[in-house]
Amino acid sequence: MTTWLVTGGAGFIGAHVVRALIGDGDGVVVFDDLSTGFARRLPDGVPLEVGSVRDRAALDRAFGAHEIGGVIHIAAKKQVGESVERPAWYYAENVEGLRTLLDATIAAGVRRFVFSSSAAVYGSPEVELVTEDTPCLPQSPYGETKLVGEWMIRAYAREYGLSYASLRYFNVAGAGSPELADIGAFNLIPMVFERIDAGEAPRIFGDDYPTPDGTCVRDYIHIGDVASAHVAAARRLRDDEKAALTLNIGRGQGVSVREIIDRIRAVTGAGLPPVVVGRRPGDGARCIASADRIEAELGWRAEYGLDDMVASAWAGWRSRHDGSRAP
Repeated sequence: MTTWLVTGGAGFIGAHVVRALIGDGDGVVVFDDLSTGFARRLPDGVPLEVGSVRDRAALDRAFGAHEIGGVIHIAAKKQVGESVERPAWYYAENVEGLRTLLDATIAAGVRRFVFSSSAAVYGSPEVELVTEDTPCLPQSPYGETKLVGEWMIRAYAREYGLSYASLRYFNVAGAGSPELADIGAFNLIPMVFERIDAGEAPRIFGDDYPTPDGTCVRDYIHIGDVASAHVAAARRLRDDEKAALTLNIGRGQGVSVREIIDRIRAVTGAGLPPVVVGRRPGDGARCIASADRIEAELGWRAEYGLDDMVASAWAGWRSRHDGSRAP
């Protein structure tokens, strides 16, 4: 058994990863500043250390208080549009925060590191499927910070013998259970739910992209699959002290924004037809994963489909907005 320090473990993605690790028999300590996370998302008995990854003293205290065998770094600022408006802040949080965490990790003698990266590192490549060897041309400061983070981890690995896995998430959706649902209306599916609740038409940000229906095409991946990919990466790092992995997490299937909205309206039985508004800065036209390498390296593949994502996300949204226990 390995005990993992999970940064951002009280957030939407982190809370699912925490439960998956525990289900696999590992120990977990959560480190979170609770700026977007909630302590009530954590299972009973999971230690929570409250602090920022930019706070070296707080990190040192966390490492000193627990027998940590590896780090899973999920904490980050992650809104593309916000990163365009506040690039310096994104670099401070995502890059300087990672550097501080890596220094604390090395000082504590820990040599296993899983990094939550993003498909935003690719930008909008003109290829059918994006492999891990596709050139990285990020189109937003958010994507830039994730790519710089990968570079930094590789540099630390060379210098300090760190084993690592950088996991490039594509578009995460769904919920493992209603209480763990994404409560922020920043990603497409909860943004549509918010408009449905308000009796307003869902918005499509641009329909003049070079795609079949003019709207952005993305690879959507269920949060349960994202969590299981972290478990698979953690297992590999437990057994392979020389692991140096950069892997996509996706399904290899593209779905357009218009198709997603149509599917949401069908699953929920609600919602007005969408309206088209201007493009958002930083959005690329198309990004669909090749998931061949992660299957070859970790034996992992996605299990959930799009209807699972929409239905589980809607159940979580309704649970929150119908007045039951908030996530």
